[in-house]
Amino acid sequence: MELKETIYQVKDRVALITLNRPERLNAYTPQMRLELIHLLGQADQDDQVRAVVVTGAGRAFCAGMDLAAGGETFNFKAKDPAQASMADHRDGGGQVALAAFKCRKPVIAAMNGAAVGVGITMTLAMDMRVAAEDAKMGLVFTRRGLVPEACSTWFLTRLVGAGKALELACTGRVFRAGDQEGTGLFNYILPADQVLPKALELAQEIAANTSGTSVALAKAMVWHGLGEADPQSVHLIDSRVFYWAGKQPDAAEGIQSFLEKRPPEFKLSPTRDLPDFYPWWKEPKV
Repeated sequence: MELKETIYQVKDRVALITLNRPERLNAYTPQMRLELIHLLGQADQDDQVRAVVVTGAGRAFCAGMDLAAGGETFNFKAKDPAQASMADHRDGGGQVALAAFKCRKPVIAAMNGAAVGVGITMTLAMDMRVAAEDAKMGLVFTRRGLVPEACSTWFLTRLVGAGKALELACTGRVFRAGDQEGTGLFNYILPADQVLPKALELAQEIAANTSGTSVALAKAMVWHGLGEADPQSVHLIDSRVFYWAGKQPDAAEGIQSFLEKRPPEFKLSPTRDLPDFYPWWKEPKV
């Protein structure tokens, strides 16, 4: 795909995706949506990538949807009479969120500046968020006559709890990232010039020290464990996955490298070598 509104770079086994419309504060467009979905899928399939960082060019992360179309921006039927029915419509922000969620590599948002509307909701499906302390952010949908999208109510509630999620979603207020210290919304809140370096540091820590299959499975176990009915069902999943992992060469290498006090050299591929029962959450209930 020709990239018009993003930049994609891979270095030291870390993929860096940069939203690249700095003159518009990286405002989100349908083209950006297509590129993000494509790039997250590309990173997922590339064995040379072990972690992904998403950031913005210039002084913003993403100022939300580009509103150049004015009041009809979200009137999909009016913009395209041939548009499928409401029942068939799929929210574009949700498609990006699901691409991040499905990526077997950890996805880290380096929120270097303003992140409003879809600019913040698409990051909630990412695995970690590093935010600039003075950056303006907000789920402003209710103040625009809209509702939260990008699967954000599912992710936000799990990150900060129902009470805080309802406060942010229902007030639609704009806040500084630093105001959310301790809520669980962000992993790190830092001065703007430290945001991308910290996100890359996290990504490189993963890339240099961990097994790709172990990380892919751990990511899936954390996210999907939230939907399990009780600890017993999680225990059954843990037991199955741990039994499989213990037989693999990466487990032997991880232990041997520790005993020999050297860096590990993991060989398994998260794109080819996951167990045949992955993804276990898609199995039919009997």
